[in-house]
Amino acid sequence: MIRLRAAIADYPHALALKSGAVASERIALAFESVEPITRAFRRMVRTLDFDLCEIALTTHAQAHEFGKPITALPVVVMRGFHHAALTCRHDSPLRGPADLKGKRIGVRAFSQTTGVWVRGILLDEYGVDHRDITWVTEEDAHVQEYQDAPNVTRIEPGQDLRAMVLSGEIDAAIALTGLDQTKVRTVIPDADAAAAAWYRKTGAYPVNHVVCVRTDLLNEHPWLGAELMRMFHEAKAASGTAPAEARYAATIGGDPLPYGLQANRTGIEYCLRYAAEQGLVSRVYRPEDLFLTA
Repeated sequence: MIRLRAAIADYPHALALKSGAVASERIALAFESVEPITRAFRRMVRTLDFDLCEIALTTHAQAHEFGKPITALPVVVMRGFHHAALTCRHDSPLRGPADLKGKRIGVRAFSQTTGVWVRGILLDEYGVDHRDITWVTEEDAHVQEYQDAPNVTRIEPGQDLRAMVLSGEIDAAIALTGLDQTKVRTVIPDADAAAAAWYRKTGAYPVNHVVCVRTDLLNEHPWLGAELMRMFHEAKAASGTAPAEARYAATIGGDPLPYGLQANRTGIEYCLRYAAEQGLVSRVYRPEDLFLTA
C-alpha cells in the first residue's frame, strides 16, 4: 500500500473518499484541510507539498509550461458557467460587454481560471480584447515563474476589491467571494440565458478544477491512475447529495459532473486555447499534454 498526501475541498462528490467510505487495498489517502483550497494549488506547484491535489486547470497548464512534475487525472471536481461571474454596481453606466474597453476590472489573480473563461468569452462572443482592459488583482499566479502582463496591476495593502467595485474605483469584477450580491448586477445582460445559448453554440462545458498527481508516482506505479479513477467514480456514485453543479443539468442535458477525458475534452480545449490567447502559456496545449490518458 502507498500513502498519498492529498488536498481536495469538501465537495459532496469527494466526501466518501475523505471519510474512507470509498477505499482501496493499495492506496491510503491522507487528507490535509486547506482553506481556501486555492492555497493548496500554490503549495503544490511551488513546493510539491502533496502527492494528489485539486488544481485549477489554468494553474496546471502553467505548471506544465514551467516543467512542474505533475499530471492531471480527468476528474473535474469543480466547474460552472461563467457569464454571470462578471459583475458591476447596480447603478453602473456599463450597458454591456462592449462598454468594457478602457475600463478597470478586478479579479483575484490574472491567472484565475474563472477570469480566463470570462476573458475568452468576452473576446469570442463580444469582441472585447483583454489587452484593452486594466486588470486589478490581489495576488500573483500560483506558478511563481509566471509574470503578469503590463496591463495587470496589484492593489495596495489594505485595499479590497469588493470595496473598490462598490465605490466605483474599479468598474467591474470577476468572481469575487464575499461580495454583497444585492448591490451588484451582471455586466452581460440575462447572463444565465446567454450562458445556455453559448453552450448550445459551442458544446463547451467549462472546466475549472481538476485533480493532479505527482508524475513520478504515476510512472512508478502504472496501476495508480486507474485505481484513483475508480475511487473518484465510486465516491461520486456514493454521494447522497447533489453536487453544486446539478443546477446545470437542464442546460447540458446529462451528468452535471462528468469524469473522463472525452466527456470533458471540449471544455478543456477551450480553456487551454483561452489561456494561450491571453499569454498565460506560450502555446495551445492539447489535453493529452496535461492529462493521464491510460
